This record gives sequence, structure tokens and C-alpha cells, in this order.
Amino acid sequence: MSEPLPIEVTILGCGTSTGVPVLGCTCAVCTSDDPRNKRTRVSCLVEVSGKRILIDTPPDLRGQALREGFKTVDAILFTHAHADHVHGIDDTRLFNYNNGYREIPAFASPETAENLLARFGYAFGLSSYPGSPKLHMTGVQESFTVGGVKIEPVPVPHGPAGTVYGFRIGDFAYITDCNDVPAEAIEKLRGLEALVLDCLRQEPHPTHLHLERSVELARLIGARRTVFTHISHDLGYADGPKLLPEGMEFAYDGLRIEIE
Repeated sequence: MSEPLPIEVTILGCGTSTGVPVLGCTCAVCTSDDPRNKRTRVSCLVEVSGKRILIDTPPDLRGQALREGFKTVDAILFTHAHADHVHGIDDTRLFNYNNGYREIPAFASPETAENLLARFGYAFGLSSYPGSPKLHMTGVQESFTVGGVKIEPVPVPHGPAGTVYGFRIGDFAYITDCNDVPAEAIEKLRGLEALVLDCLRQEPHPTHLHLERSVELARLIGARRTVFTHISHDLGYADGPKLLPEGMEFAYDGLRIEIE
């Protein structure tokens, strides 16, 4: 059995598609002075074995990279093709500028790969566009490696919106934008040190997990630490200790999770 990999995870963004504050909203969370309630669109950076792996390219990617101070990535994983997860794809060209114009490998489900190639072909070398990103897409269905690091896709349902990929890397897993985690996926997630899991709001939603179900699934998965993401303005960061069991917490932008 291989030794566990030391992993450092940075939550780049933990907000839902509107971001938080929501434009024009005057609720308690949107007007809060707590910086942990300022949530950009959801994404994550995983640093493992000297590699920097980005999960999704949201519209807020440039600001997230500036805030966290990283200039390059070694690979990009796409969970699915919704706008709040991919519309920052143009900002990946700065990573190309900073890595000597080397192509960056990208991975997604075959369906997501086809969608992104159709919409952003210029970013994947399918058309000529000066200054465009240089990415190389690979559609994957089974586990794959990035610089020797094994990554396992974990398909989960996004309700009527289709299927989304979560990803397991060592003893860490990232599962966003789902309304369930089926038994087959739970089996792939056994033995985690840390899990990042979807949790939109308190009330049920057709395409996302809500608080009660997120907690229930987190208990079934059994990670030592669970951090909830893709959070709307329905949940304030300070409410976490009152609403969540021990070992579970709400994410905030810039949160770091270290797995030794």
C-alpha cells in the first residue's frame, strides 16, 4: 500500500453562481462585515507532489489567482461546463505566459470535454486566435495521472442538469454541484482525510445538496474533515458552529486544508 500524499488545498471560491454578496440584495449575509461571507464563484487549487492542479476556471479566476499569489498551474480539471465553473477560461492564458508558453493539460468527462471544445475551441488549439490560452483537453472516464499523481473521477448527479465529475486525489476529494452522492460514489470516497462537498442552502433544491442532506451524506462518506462549498447567501459563515456537527464546517475564500 502506497504512503499517503501530503496535499495542500486552497479554496479559491466557495460561492454559488451569483457569488455572495448577491447584486442588489440587502440580507444579513450580503451586508455582513465578515470577510468570510464574501464568496467568489466556486473553484479549488490542489498542490501535491510539486504539482499545482486547478479545479474549474470560474469567472473570478483572475482575482482568485492574484489574491492567492499563484502564477502557473500544471493541470486543470473541469467538473462540468456550467458558466460559473468555466467562464474564466481566458484567464488561463496568463498561466501560459508565466510557464514559457507551454500547453496546459486539461481533463473532463467526455461530455464536458465535447461541450468545452465546441464553445472554447480557440483555447484548445482548434482555431487561430492571437493571445489565446494554450490548453490540451482529454476526455476521461477512468483514473488518470498528472505528473505521477493519480486522480480518480467520481461521477455524481446534478439533477436535471446531468452528471458532474468530482475528483479524488489521495486522501482528499472535491465534490461540487450535485443533488446526491450515490452509493457507488460513496464507495470511491472511503477513507478520506478531507472532503469538500456541495451545500447550497437550507431548503431543498432540484440540482444541489441542501444543508440537511449535505450533513447526512458527509456522515455516510465519513471523512475526518468535511468542508462545505458552493454556498448561497442563505447560509452565513458564523452560523456553522450552530448548524454543523463536529468535523464539518463552511468553506470561505482562501481557506487552506492541509493533509500531512
